[in-house]
Amino acid sequence: MDLLTITHPDFTLSIECGAFAGVWAKAVRNIGAEDLVSQYSWTAGDDVKVERHADGADIVVENGGRAPALFFDNADYPLWVEFKDYVSDARFGSALQSENDKFSFRRHILAGFVNYGNEIGRSEISIIYKAHEVWKTFSFQFEVLSTKLDYHSHWRTIIEDIEAEYRMLSLDYMRRTFHGFTPDSDGQTPEIIWWSLFASEQQKFISACKGIILRPRHRLHGTEAYKRADKLTRIPPHTERELAENRRNAAHLYRTEEATPSNDTQENRFLKFAIAQIASKFEALKKKIEQVDNLSAEARTQMAATLAELRTLQRSPFFRTVGRFKGLSQESLVLHRATGYSQVYRTWNLLRRGYSLQDGLYRLQTKDIATLYEIWCLIEVSHIVRRELGLEPTEVENRCRPELNGLFTWELGKGEHSHILFKKDNVELAELIYNPKSTNKPDGDIGMTDIVVPTVPQKPDIVLRLTKNDLRKGLKMTYLFDAKYRIAEGVNGVDAPPDDAINQMHRYRDAIYYQEHGPGASPMLKKEVVGGYILFPGDGQPADVARSKFQQSIDSVNIGAFPLRPGDAELRLLLEEFIRSLIGAQSHETLAQVIPQKGTIMEVGSRVLVGLVRPSNRADYLPSFQESRATLYYTGAKFPTTIALHNLHFFIPYEKGNGIRDLYEILKIRTITASEAKQTEGDGASNDLRLAFELRFFRHLYDDFRPLRLNIQDTFADTSFANLPA
Repeated sequence: MDLLTITHPDFTLSIECGAFAGVWAKAVRNIGAEDLVSQYSWTAGDDVKVERHADGADIVVENGGRAPALFFDNADYPLWVEFKDYVSDARFGSALQSENDKFSFRRHILAGFVNYGNEIGRSEISIIYKAHEVWKTFSFQFEVLSTKLDYHSHWRTIIEDIEAEYRMLSLDYMRRTFHGFTPDSDGQTPEIIWWSLFASEQQKFISACKGIILRPRHRLHGTEAYKRADKLTRIPPHTERELAENRRNAAHLYRTEEATPSNDTQENRFLKFAIAQIASKFEALKKKIEQVDNLSAEARTQMAATLAELRTLQRSPFFRTVGRFKGLSQESLVLHRATGYSQVYRTWNLLRRGYSLQDGLYRLQTKDIATLYEIWCLIEVSHIVRRELGLEPTEVENRCRPELNGLFTWELGKGEHSHILFKKDNVELAELIYNPKSTNKPDGDIGMTDIVVPTVPQKPDIVLRLTKNDLRKGLKMTYLFDAKYRIAEGVNGVDAPPDDAINQMHRYRDAIYYQEHGPGASPMLKKEVVGGYILFPGDGQPADVARSKFQQSIDSVNIGAFPLRPGDAELRLLLEEFIRSLIGAQSHETLAQVIPQKGTIMEVGSRVLVGLVRPSNRADYLPSFQESRATLYYTGAKFPTTIALHNLHFFIPYEKGNGIRDLYEILKIRTITASEAKQTEGDGASNDLRLAFELRFFRHLYDDFRPLRLNIQDTFADTSFANLPA
């Protein structure tokens, strides 16, 4: 069934979509029918009729009017154009050659299909055809909407957030959709803005230049001349005496001044300068754009014709008598008001300006919505981490810098070229890495220290590494977030993430390993990723989302998803609370939740035994940090029986008069006699039993000693890392 019919004197255009009912239902469920409205416009002509056929009703669409939307992302739209017999040739007029290749013209019918992928915004269908040996063009414009996000509000928020963080990053070129923008006196003037502005203004600019050359403004300029007496039209007083003296000499020549028109005016000098500047800039950008493989022949032909016109204007004989432009010494009414000059001056001023992504007359293309959503998720996660850490913006070192991608648009660097550091008092607390490519190649762009991937390369979207210092100094906990601009149908009105996206999180956690490097490092591979989470533009009531399967799985296996949509503060709160819990958790708490392999026992102790040690005996049991050898600590004869030993993993010596500083790992607990502990022999040796702890130096907890109260017979303290001094 046809969705749209355009009746033109030269043809009838029909657009179909077999899956439109499902697409429309999905969009209504995610956005609401009241927001699924599009604006339609086409090449002027009262004899063109546009009808929308959907929902069991036919609607006649007005030129420039609004009607329910028909075009959505990721949907195929077959298109048929049936021409009258006098049309001998026709083609699809896209700037992308790949789009034109989808169409063929046979037997007066042009047929093909369009699919806008993840590109949303305004677009147009352009038909170029030859009727009665004359080439004509018909353009039909409309809006391509998203089935997942509201184009009129969500897209605007995403763009504004990205532009506020990374200016020009959202812009792109050679896209099938475009958006309105207005010139802005502030900010940079990137080349893509220059090109977009001039593309809209070029025909007006060229026509204005031609009009000026045909009817230029000039000024009268006094020139010296010598004439006979009978040729003088005006006799000034100083010539009267000379005329009397030479009244008998008819051949005598009299010096006089005449006012002659001159084109060498300030305004014409500016015109000469503006044409040369714009032609040079246009040629340079044209060479860049022609390097794009997907550029259509129609676009190349149009650019070549425009450059030829500019060069012809530049070589006009009119400019032979026009001098060099030296700037505007004062405001010129001619440039502001005169016909032709005002258009040239306006265009030149526009090309010097920045841009504002507000609806305007000019066309600007942006990255596809999936890429924009991914960048926006990175920004949102970075803002949440900063606020939960209680940092000021100045304490965040943002090393994400847009890089030129080869034409004149920008993209974020990957891995080592894009990461955000969160520091407090120059101590690293967390790190965000964008698109690190973890590979087993030695020259791979990894972006994460000590990470190896023994199999195939892995490239998660966003990596969050939290630095913990409670168990080991500088221990990093790694969490992955993958932004997916896709939604699967859920239950109870809650959108769900795609199954393959959740599977990808399992793959990441299983494929990415940690391996220490450097002298004395263990070659053993260790699991690196604690958890993986999908960020997707889903919807639902927060209470229902919290009970969903993809949320419950986070507590059980640390794999799940979070819906994240612009402007939805309630759903965003789920992600905020989760990141807050990650930041606030101690290392032993996090590791204790990691599921061990079948057949193994994984114990991550949070308990710490603090034992009294005399400062004079410190050297007897404490190894140096460099040696890290095992040593023995033994108790007195009366060790308190209230202390459970089966899950005791760490020991901290308490020096009387000083406090605590160092942390030791308990390798083994056994009983020994006092004589064995004190290494005494003979009749005076005691055989009473003591508890002995085999210790290995782990790390320094503090740079200097910290006080701690011993509350068990003033000799021992059974405590946890959470209760140690900060």
